[in-house]
Amino acid sequence: MHKYQYSQKGLTFIEVLIALVILVTGILGAVAMQASAKKGSFDAMQRSLASSLAQDIINRMRVNDPTTLVAYEGTAFGTGVIDEDDVTRCHASNTLCTSAQLVQLDLFLWEQALMGADVVNGTANVGGLVGAVGCIDHETATVNGVTTNDVTIIISWQGKVEIADGATDADKTCGGDDVNSKRRQIVIDTRII
Repeated sequence: MHKYQYSQKGLTFIEVLIALVILVTGILGAVAMQASAKKGSFDAMQRSLASSLAQDIINRMRVNDPTTLVAYEGTAFGTGVIDEDDVTRCHASNTLCTSAQLVQLDLFLWEQALMGADVVNGTANVGGLVGAVGCIDHETATVNGVTTNDVTIIISWQGKVEIADGATDADKTCGGDDVNSKRRQIVIDTRII
């Protein structure tokens, strides 16, 4: 062995720093991916809930008398437009609802579901959609001598991240205008006969 040769043992400081940079970069990437997945999961859960709520009011409308469908029309459900004192609680076995009372009860219960009133944290509703607004539109048409009721349900809510708003101008009236880039919306058109 030459007198100027040294045997190397262990890692140099530079090698340790490079390894740490690679490790920290990997950890930060995993944390960022987890945060993105959590936002996506929340948005998917909100969309699923909105779809379920739209189907709920459609089924309520189908059960009621078709002549009362026009009474379901309205905008801004989910903002407290229906006063609980105006609703007749007639769903007990000994009390029957009229069709008009059933409309008010259906809309009240749907609005409570939109607002998440069934799950509270202190005094805050936390079970529904974030900033939900529901709208119902109804049109009657005659097709081949048969009267049809075309119903449009629009539900808007607030997402976690900004996206491009693809709603049509008619759909933008439910839940705000196109300025809000975090708005999510579903539109369901159905026919009730």
